Amino acid sequence: MSFLDLEGKCFLVTGVANKKSVAYFVAKSLLQEGASIILTVQNEDNLAKARRLFREETQIYLLDVEQDDSFTDLKERLKQDEVTLDGMLHSIAFANFSLPPKPFHGTPVEDFLQATNISDFSLVRLADALKELWTKEASIVTISISNTKATSYGYLGPVKAMLDSVVCYLAKSFSSFSQVRFNAVCAGPLKTSASAGIPGYVNNYLFAEALTMHKRALTTQEVANTATFLLSSASSGINAANVVVDLGMSSNYFDQEVVERFSATND
Repeated sequence: MSFLDLEGKCFLVTGVANKKSVAYFVAKSLLQEGASIILTVQNEDNLAKARRLFREETQIYLLDVEQDDSFTDLKERLKQDEVTLDGMLHSIAFANFSLPPKPFHGTPVEDFLQATNISDFSLVRLADALKELWTKEASIVTISISNTKATSYGYLGPVKAMLDSVVCYLAKSFSSFSQVRFNAVCAGPLKTSASAGIPGYVNNYLFAEALTMHKRALTTQEVANTATFLLSSASSGINAANVVVDLGMSSNYFDQEVVERFSATND
């Protein structure tokens, strides 16, 4: 038996958009460990893309988290199919970054509220809508960022900071009636299609690579490995945690090579 003990278990995976997404890597890792997966996608276009990425028997449901009825519809369809869930990967985020980028104090309130609803409160609503379907010790994992104070993320930084807090509040709330766990994987900069939409992200990604202790970029598979571990019973002692996966970048801001390179350009 595998250390992760995922054989025969069933997980809901949200946010599979393409082969570069964290959700895609997690879904593949779960399948390799013998688990079964159920996917949710936002619309028909993404449904067609997901069909091309996974085998025919994979169940895929539509879930538009901006539509109130979508949560109830998903719950009812899963109940009709007699699904019970051992956990969920929540990998849903959106921010309407306009060009040229606005300073944070100029963030339109409608954009901030939309990003919060999609990126944060969708986790709360999914956890609640599906609460009858979770197994006794289900594990729910969301994808956050390694440094929510980094201004390079624009207003998505404080939105993700809220997500980190939401994880803790959900863990406490669910502890009153279940053993369900909630955790966040706080990933360093990744080469994903979604990240590419953040203004200036490519340069920040390259800078982050220089700041990791081993001077290499964090891979999406490394983030997926941590998420898969947290979804498994092997991580049963971890709850209400924000697990940073950034190759040591957050402890290496004063990397000597970077400091010396900067100093040389200012001599």
